[in-house]
Amino acid sequence: MSVALTPGRNVLGGPLRACSYDPVTGFFRDGCCRTRGDDMGRHVVCARMTQAFLDFSRSRGNDLSTPHPEWRFPGLKPGDRWCLCVHRWREAWEAGVAPPVSLEATHEQALEVVTLDMLKSAALESGKPAF
Repeated sequence: MSVALTPGRNVLGGPLRACSYDPVTGFFRDGCCRTRGDDMGRHVVCARMTQAFLDFSRSRGNDLSTPHPEWRFPGLKPGDRWCLCVHRWREAWEAGVAPPVSLEATHEQALEVVTLDMLKSAALESGKPAF
């Protein structure tokens, strides 16, 4: 059985750009926030980690700071870019602790859960401080 990947388009309608190669992120650990049907978390939001978000995520039962080499997960620190689950990003946005996002590296499927205005309010490309 083959599982098709979703097309690489970003929330702005352009080609999906890489999110991070150091650490290597993405559901496929290929640097991009691409997805497919078996990605239950929908890891489609490219975000730059902040301590506030890492603490928030840990408080919700997902410790993103502790390394898990068996899952090829290095553990994250503030400043790292990572493909987040869109529902967790929305939850953080609603709590006022959403990490800044790269619009060009955030997959268009994020728009099924969040609005472009929500993402733009936290955009790295906006020129406003990201912390």
